[in-house]
Amino acid sequence: MLNLVFCYHALSERWHAPLSVRPERFAGQVETMLARGYRPVTFSELTRAPHDAGLFAITFDDAFRSVHKLAVPVLRRLSVPATVFVPTGPVEAGRPLAWEGTSEWLETPWASELTPMSWVQLRELAAAGWEIGSHTVSHPHLPRLGDEELAAQLSESKTLCEERLERPCTSLAYPYGDVAPRVIAAARAAGYATAAGLPGDFGRHDPLLWPRIGVYHRDDERRFRLKISATMHRLRSNRRVWELAVGRGRQLAPALPARRR
Repeated sequence: MLNLVFCYHALSERWHAPLSVRPERFAGQVETMLARGYRPVTFSELTRAPHDAGLFAITFDDAFRSVHKLAVPVLRRLSVPATVFVPTGPVEAGRPLAWEGTSEWLETPWASELTPMSWVQLRELAAAGWEIGSHTVSHPHLPRLGDEELAAQLSESKTLCEERLERPCTSLAYPYGDVAPRVIAAARAAGYATAAGLPGDFGRHDPLLWPRIGVYHRDDERRFRLKISATMHRLRSNRRVWELAVGRGRQLAPALPARRR
């Protein structure tokens, strides 16, 4: 079985944003992987293993506080570790996780869903065996940045994670899954050992462009099983075909009015 890495963001019972997954669906998805014989590990552990070791890794981008509240109990019950990729700017300042794709929720009843975890909560997860990686400082589209700003986004977030958590930070997730060769080179220069993208070929790996399966609000049991099927493995080598086949969150999910109650 090919190793699989999953990319989640927020969990919520009521928030209908494309990036939010219902807790019961999340639990069912993890249980499906365990029932199929996959073994859970952190992201970095998976990247060091043979590609067909039957491992899976749960990753969360953005460090939404709902992950601490709703995902941690599920994963603790199932003895599954996970990885959180932290945008250090909002976490350090305690401000909402607001940028392209989430800022439209700031003036709605769901604004509190954008609350990030605190460093105290992240230290708690690290002590429990979770991996804490970087998601840059401010969640920009990295290929659009100049060289100096790109280097700062990568190095400053890494340094702050290490200072606040008192442990090495060697993994990165590219915001929006947006990457280019010069971004990969900058990640290598900043000292990252591995970095997560989005769709890709799960049979061939670049440690600094590791493919993940995005899981989103509309991914019911049928869609999730489709995403982990052997047939889908063959599509992941072509990002455009993969996106057309199963969608990619906010890009392909049906538009949902931000103010809908």
